Amino acid sequence: MLHSGKTALVTGSTSGIGKAIAEAFAAEGANVVLNGLVKPGEDEALLAEFRDKYEGKIGFSDANLTDPEAIEGLMGYVARDFGGADILVNNAGVQHVSPIEDFPVSKWDLIIALNLSSAFHTTRMAISGMKEKGWGRIINTASAHALVASPYKVAYVAAKHGIAGMTKTVALEGAQHGVRCNAICPGYVHTPLVDAQIGDTAKARGMSEDEVVKDVILAAQPTKEFVTVEQVAAMAVFLTSPGGDQINGAMMQMDGGWVAQ
Repeated sequence: MLHSGKTALVTGSTSGIGKAIAEAFAAEGANVVLNGLVKPGEDEALLAEFRDKYEGKIGFSDANLTDPEAIEGLMGYVARDFGGADILVNNAGVQHVSPIEDFPVSKWDLIIALNLSSAFHTTRMAISGMKEKGWGRIINTASAHALVASPYKVAYVAAKHGIAGMTKTVALEGAQHGVRCNAICPGYVHTPLVDAQIGDTAKARGMSEDEVVKDVILAAQPTKEFVTVEQVAAMAVFLTSPGGDQINGAMMQMDGGWVAQ
């Protein structure tokens, strides 16, 4: 299998895009470290689900990625128990929708910490081991909002634009050491995060939820279809395959043509 013997750390992998990516790497034989904040007992259920399906070693950490010390603990765990991350997928994220004049400062701080700063911390602690091995793949889950903006999403758009810049910088630093860094930029993917956005956007714009889906969300995507989590996961696997060896510093758009407009 493609990644037998390698370890993939996927942050924010208890549901949605992150879980689909973790499953895709596990299916390719990788050892997988899952991460996310869960209710009591959900971690055991998630571990059992993965261990029943896949042959590789499966681990879990509930590290709060808004806390740099917790991230250090996560990366130490991956190093001790798995020999370090060969593949790092920075996927954890959160969203809040509000006009900037009403945007809570606490929400700004949370989104920047989780959507941007956490990726800096995991990357800075993973890349030395990748360079030593002469092979590593870092994938950042960005967004079409890493390339274009939408109203009422100031923190999210700022964080994703920051991820785009970080991706390019890390790609240059790792280029001659066998390390590749790319970002996947999906349009709207039907996940719990997007479901929450639909409700928030409806309130912010004074619209019904059906109107938000039709006239706001899918209006931006010329295909008029949501991206699926499986499609994003397939792109992540491709970027770590031999076919992706010369893709470095790229913003891989998966947005049904949104940014092409």
